Amino acid sequence: MAQDFAGICVATSRNPECDQYILEHLNRLGIRHVRVDYGYDSADSHVSRLLNTLLDESFQVLLHLVQPEESARRMNTFEAQQEWRDWISLTLDTYQDRIATIEVGSTINRARWAGYTLETFSKAWEIAYEEARKRELVIAGPNVTDYEPLYTVGMLYLLDKQNRLPDVYTNNLFVERAIQPEIYDSSVSSRALAPLTRYNLVKKARQLQRIAARHGIHRVWNGYVTWTLRRIGRRVPNVEAKQADYLTRYMVLLAASGAMERVYWGPLISIREGLIDDPLSPRPNEELVTCYTTVYGPSTQYRERPAFQALGQFIRSIPGSQYLGPQVSRGCLEAHAFRSPEQLIHVVWTANATVVDLRSLYQQKDLDEAQSYTLEGEPFGERPEVATESPIYLCWPAEKQLKVNADAAPIKGLSINLVDMRGQYYPVRDGNWEGMIVARSRAHADALLATLHPDCIDAIPQEKLLRKSRNAIWTIQDPFDSSRLLVVKQPVNLRPHKKIIERFRVSKAKRSWSGACELLRRGIQSPLPVAYFERANGTGLTENWYLCEFHSGQLSVRSFFTAYAAGHTEFEGFTLADFLAQLVPFIVYMHGRGVYFRDLSSGNVLVQNDEGALSFSLIDTARARFTILPTSMPKRISDLKRICHKLHWEGRLVLLNMYFETIGRTFTLPYRVPFHLYDLKAATKRLLR
Repeated sequence: MAQDFAGICVATSRNPECDQYILEHLNRLGIRHVRVDYGYDSADSHVSRLLNTLLDESFQVLLHLVQPEESARRMNTFEAQQEWRDWISLTLDTYQDRIATIEVGSTINRARWAGYTLETFSKAWEIAYEEARKRELVIAGPNVTDYEPLYTVGMLYLLDKQNRLPDVYTNNLFVERAIQPEIYDSSVSSRALAPLTRYNLVKKARQLQRIAARHGIHRVWNGYVTWTLRRIGRRVPNVEAKQADYLTRYMVLLAASGAMERVYWGPLISIREGLIDDPLSPRPNEELVTCYTTVYGPSTQYRERPAFQALGQFIRSIPGSQYLGPQVSRGCLEAHAFRSPEQLIHVVWTANATVVDLRSLYQQKDLDEAQSYTLEGEPFGERPEVATESPIYLCWPAEKQLKVNADAAPIKGLSINLVDMRGQYYPVRDGNWEGMIVARSRAHADALLATLHPDCIDAIPQEKLLRKSRNAIWTIQDPFDSSRLLVVKQPVNLRPHKKIIERFRVSKAKRSWSGACELLRRGIQSPLPVAYFERANGTGLTENWYLCEFHSGQLSVRSFFTAYAAGHTEFEGFTLADFLAQLVPFIVYMHGRGVYFRDLSSGNVLVQNDEGALSFSLIDTARARFTILPTSMPKRISDLKRICHKLHWEGRLVLLNMYFETIGRTFTLPYRVPFHLYDLKAATKRLLR
């Protein structure tokens, strides 16, 4: 792999001080290749000022020549063609002795962004190609955006027939629609066919490389790629940390593909998607992939995001090394090996929310010898014991030979949460019991295990018992915090059919842990998980424990609904309308994040009042189900009919009309029927009891 594998797109502000800020941060990243967008109004502006500064500092500049959208739409006229030729000629005469490569084309398959049709772009390319060849410059293009291979095939075929092929094929290979960089993209075929077609990032990059090679083009560059924080925020709240995760995962996979000679990451500075935040930008919705020429605000207001450090760590570690191949690559677990003259490097991560015990992947002695770094390049205080969705770098001496278990896989049925963590994850596996503990350190985990181990808490203390029916729920003292109680939950009574079903499912304790973790990682409050334990051999359907924080003194939605149903106009200072005005957005948000809770009874929604601002937290999380997309309407109705049940019909209609109005629908009669059927079902069950 080339040492200059990574580049970045840069733009400056009208304040000259921003140029020095950019130079400083490029040097910190270790990047020498930059891409500069240059348009009709760039001469004698802050754009040309930055360009000259970069060239004076010996940076290798890919000069991206961007035609304004209005001019692109008129390229079938002689006036627009002559204007384009004159500008190209002047620009290349100015910079031809200082740059080696120009790029022509800007998201040409997005007419509403770039303004081109096939005919008008062909004319623009013809003129630029002629002017570049006169000056013996390398020409890159045509800058197709996203993975659209048929468009690439057609465009390169057309340029080949005209004998005007680029020296370097450029494509902005976004995979945001696939949600995660490494998973199979359902937008290429369908969600059902995605596992069969197997179009992931690596396959896409290699196919684009093959298409270019058929036309004799052996250099392929990724001109612009990023993850917008807004798109990430549709699914998880920790958007900046997730942007850093995705950057590392994307760059490692593209390096592993061997298909791209260079990758230019998207904007260095931008409020929406930059590695550095530009918080005073007045234009957060610009399509920077088409044209990125200006940043805003004083540089004193800029702030580095975690993705900045993540790109720096990648550049320090991977470019210039030899790719040794995937150690494991199966969608849910990725481990890729690189060898440089100085060290052997493995980059390891899992699919979102999943976790792998590193002892299942590596031998213990090899783990003990490894130097471990976070994706931002920070050394771990102690050796990590699990791999998560946040990549880690494991490093050994260059001559080290490793034996990796290619059959390693994430822990079945287990989700973890990296949002608002109060420690690290430590697997439990002692032959009799398996599980997970959240702790500050290995020593802290061992101390917790000595106190919280099932052998220590197997007797249910009657004086601490909160509930005992299908599950026994009681509290114990946190062994390291006298002010905190922990809740222990154990299944105790299983109905006959449940005894059969439970034998084919992960334990209830693990389901409770995973449900809480998934809620938290999606920005929905739930008591923080502390530990779970289950029998290692899978026997003993009631021998599993789940421990989480105890939230004392909190009311539930049931308390409010029962009071309103009894005729109270207010409860805890809230009228029904005021209370629902805060509850309904919580439910809408939950469903928008793909949560189908399945047990959304009013008693499972805790309420905390902070001077009139209510917050809601979900408990009893074992039944929850999660999807990538927002929850479907039938499942939303299923949740709503449960939470409404304790409320009188007048109040239900207020809640439901408010909910449906929020999601842009109307609560009509067909939606009302399931609520009456649920009432009938509940009444029948009470009668049978």
